[in-house]
Amino acid sequence: MLSVKNIVKQYATHRALDNVSLELEKGKIFGLLGPNGAGKTSLIRIITQITAPDSGEVLFNGERLNSNHISQIGYLPEERGLYKKMEIGEQVLYLSKLKGLSTAEATKRIKFWFEKLGMQDWWSKKVEDLSKGMQQKVQFVATVLHQPELIILDEPFSGFDPVNADIIKNEILELNKQGATFIFSTHRMESVEELCDHIALIHKSKKILDGSVDEIKATYRNNTYWIEYEGDYKVESTENVFEVLQTENVKGKTLIKVKLHENRTANEVLAMLLPKVNIHRLDEVIPTMNDIFIKTVKGEGHE
Repeated sequence: MLSVKNIVKQYATHRALDNVSLELEKGKIFGLLGPNGAGKTSLIRIITQITAPDSGEVLFNGERLNSNHISQIGYLPEERGLYKKMEIGEQVLYLSKLKGLSTAEATKRIKFWFEKLGMQDWWSKKVEDLSKGMQQKVQFVATVLHQPELIILDEPFSGFDPVNADIIKNEILELNKQGATFIFSTHRMESVEELCDHIALIHKSKKILDGSVDEIKATYRNNTYWIEYEGDYKVESTENVFEVLQTENVKGKTLIKVKLHENRTANEVLAMLLPKVNIHRLDEVIPTMNDIFIKTVKGEGHE
């Protein structure tokens, strides 16, 4: 759906994007990740045509990105842009009409979303009278109301309590099920685990990681396991099979973390230990996206 090809963006002496390319498949939730100042917002501004690249191009459904595509994109920026003195209903109606909706159609959709998100009595309230989380709900509605094909969310859960964050997360999943494609930029890695099909990590203006969440997590597996067992035998590192990294005693059971040596398997560990202890469980340690984010960014920084 969206092809970002060799994008370069320079601001005076700072290069914000250095030859960045991405492919976003229709109907997917794409996580755009990176530390502060990495270049994510610069890329989003190019996709939304707020700024233009110095070189490279963006294709939207096979066409070079142009002003006709604006109505097919919804953008929730990290820095919110609501008018504080304006009534909520009037403001969302105004923003909807900017996206090409008629007054009648926009009013119908606003009422639908306000009722869906428990905002029925907000129509005459002013933005300045709402909490940060309530303002975020208003901006989310304004972002999705015109039913865009591509929805870009920059830190969408900022300001939400856990209940409202869960409500918005479910709305994102429902819109995705109906066919909407998402670019999702956040520092909350648990949200990436829950929502994203594919991620790209930008650091110091360059793309340093790109792939499906499952593929990336599989790549970072390092043959480490938790083993819980019962018995008096003390499991220690072996020269050829595994190294014991950590040992804990929990309610009469022993929990050890082991790292297998190269080309060794969990079956070999079980074969060694089963004659000596009663094993309750063996779980592979799968790295979280948070672990991968930190490791990748730190690794890049030390090159």
